[in-house]
Amino acid sequence: MFIAMNRFTVSKGNAEAFEALWLGRDSHLKTMDGFVEFQMLKGPEGEDGTRLYASHTVWSSEDTFRAWTRSDAFRAAHKDAGGTAKLHEGAPTFEGFSVIQEIVADT
Repeated sequence: MFIAMNRFTVSKGNAEAFEALWLGRDSHLKTMDGFVEFQMLKGPEGEDGTRLYASHTVWSSEDTFRAWTRSDAFRAAHKDAGGTAKLHEGAPTFEGFSVIQEIVADT
């Protein structure tokens, strides 16, 4: 498994628009081989009023994640990304993780 995350710092005045953007977008993720799950995470608010957000995507492998980043579906999902950069401060910070242990609840 591979986890891909992007962290965003969002000013208080842009939080509502940032959330609406993510909640309303067509991610195209479900069409991709190896896609497992996605969460958009809302983190703590800093003393300066900024809030941390993180997109959290789980893939069956790093190779399937890399295939996503080279796909037409990725380009379609990110076609308007340049216009939305004003909603967060600076570029998102990417972090990729290979899963070395997984513990799941008994069903």
